[in-house]
Amino acid sequence: MSKPKITTIYGTRPEAIKVAPVIKALESDERFESIAVSTGQHKEMLEQVNTMFGISPKHDLHLMKPGQGLNELVSRAIAGLDSILEEEKPDVIISQGDTSTAMAAAIAGFHRGVKIVHLEAGLRTGDILSPFPEEANRKIIGQVASLHLAPTEGSMENLRKEDVRSKDIVVTGNTVIDALLEAASWDIHFEDPVLNEAAKSDRRLVVVTTHRRENLAAMKEIGGAVQDLATAYPDINFALPLHLNPKVRTAVLPEVESLPNVIITNPLPYDQFTKLLNRAEIVLTDSGGVQEEAPSLGKPVLVMRENTERPEAVISGTVKLVGTDRALIVAQAKLLLDDEAAYKAMANAVNPYGDGKAAERAVAAIAELLGVGERIPDFAPGV
Repeated sequence: MSKPKITTIYGTRPEAIKVAPVIKALESDERFESIAVSTGQHKEMLEQVNTMFGISPKHDLHLMKPGQGLNELVSRAIAGLDSILEEEKPDVIISQGDTSTAMAAAIAGFHRGVKIVHLEAGLRTGDILSPFPEEANRKIIGQVASLHLAPTEGSMENLRKEDVRSKDIVVTGNTVIDALLEAASWDIHFEDPVLNEAAKSDRRLVVVTTHRRENLAAMKEIGGAVQDLATAYPDINFALPLHLNPKVRTAVLPEVESLPNVIITNPLPYDQFTKLLNRAEIVLTDSGGVQEEAPSLGKPVLVMRENTERPEAVISGTVKLVGTDRALIVAQAKLLLDDEAAYKAMANAVNPYGDGKAAERAVAAIAELLGVGERIPDFAPGV
């Protein structure tokens, strides 16, 4: 009897990080045949993660193309994936998160009658345009998924409100924590000499990341907030791994590039970025993944967005929503930098996102879906 064939499809760096623990768990499980497929939505950054975690996709669509719109990306992804699905004939497709790749994978698989497993299911902001297009993507995937691997109880409740059956939901914790804990054990160094020197010094370090499409109009405000903070705290280093999007750089760079204590780099490889987070005092970000990663390392996070699909960390106290207003960002950052009690309250809060065993729970749930095993107890924070 042939083994069930599990195809994991991913295309961006965050997806690669989050599927890596699951792919490795599947590859070591003799019950399954595991096939990794890359769309190449983030080509260079994706290859870095594949190399770090020792993953070799069997298929790569190489979809990266300058100036490509969302419709072109999705249409090319579905067409390319359809040929692969016809060849491989998988029993299950794992679609991670909420990118265009994830949505295209789910639709392509659904049209082929393949069971869809949604990894990191149930995240919702309640605003179809924020984040765009992610909120729509994850809701679309949820409509065609047979199994919903929710990272938290809050995500599970979101799915229940949408009438997803409880038996089709498993709370796994987030696989990004599995990946983070592995990466934190690696012996690495910063390739950028200025960043390396700053990390070795005894000066405090603030990490800032910004890239979200819906924040493009506010990028100048965000850059201005970093300018104000770097000017107010000349003895603190500010590390800014800046997204390659020209619109982001055009807005942010004029505000900060002349400041001696602002270290501007290109996006860092995952291993170096993990080390940077671990070195940080606080983190300012609009990234979804960083909202999960930084609290796992005990770092307070100020989220420069108006809402978040990850409210658990806000509720637990490890994350605070501050929006994109320049003055408010500065005020909230100053509070953490100046008030030890406020800092400790966020740094010592319980992380609600995982315990490093999410991939194990995910694989067990997939085994039950296919009738070759049983799921294990759901993730519960602090248990």
